[in-house]
Amino acid sequence: MRLDKLLSDMQVGTRSEIKKYIKAGLVTVNGGAASPQLKVGPEDTVTFRGKEISHRPLEYFMLYKPGDCVTARRDNFHKSVMDFIEDGRKDLSPVGRLDLDTTGLLLITNDGKLAHALLSPKKHVKKLYEARVKGRVTQEDVLKFESGVDIGDDTLTKPAQLNILQAGEESLVQISITEGRYHQVKRMFLAVGKEVLTLKRLAMGELALDESLAPGECRRLTEEEVAILKKSEEVLC
Repeated sequence: MRLDKLLSDMQVGTRSEIKKYIKAGLVTVNGGAASPQLKVGPEDTVTFRGKEISHRPLEYFMLYKPGDCVTARRDNFHKSVMDFIEDGRKDLSPVGRLDLDTTGLLLITNDGKLAHALLSPKKHVKKLYEARVKGRVTQEDVLKFESGVDIGDDTLTKPAQLNILQAGEESLVQISITEGRYHQVKRMFLAVGKEVLTLKRLAMGELALDESLAPGECRRLTEEEVAILKKSEEVLC
């Protein structure tokens, strides 16, 4: 693997930043100077600013995120999603964020390129959620979501697909969005006079939450699941 790709995968910086680091002598391989295109393997010792970079293979985890848990590496007040990952791995990061009380599918990986592609607005990767909503969700709401909703930002939300599973004083719905604005789903329902009571992410792209997992449980993705993410028409890795 090229040195610059390894450092990019380990999220040391962008490719352009990494080239500057190498040129400045901040990166060494086996104690000596290096170049971005230098081939490195597990037997080589790579350091950045004097600290060894762990040459780990790319790994992918699916976490069933529980509630009352923050999507961050660490937090002083709440449990972090990283607390559910083995060995306290420092090279792994969550892909995107779920609100404190939002549950469901969260990807955790050290594949920075894939994470960037999944989160890029240009890729339009769909995120599917199930929501329990206070109030009767109507066909009028479906049409509003399809047209884009004013949630107080500079622009309307991009079109979202809203599927009503149950309608009543409390409604059960599924909603698919391609953006990741702050509290987006909750704000969209507030814009039509309703309140999200619970929110669970069911899928990201073509990858669905493994319902055999309990909240707080995680597992590695299978090779087939990784291929689903990488070969998705929306994610061109």
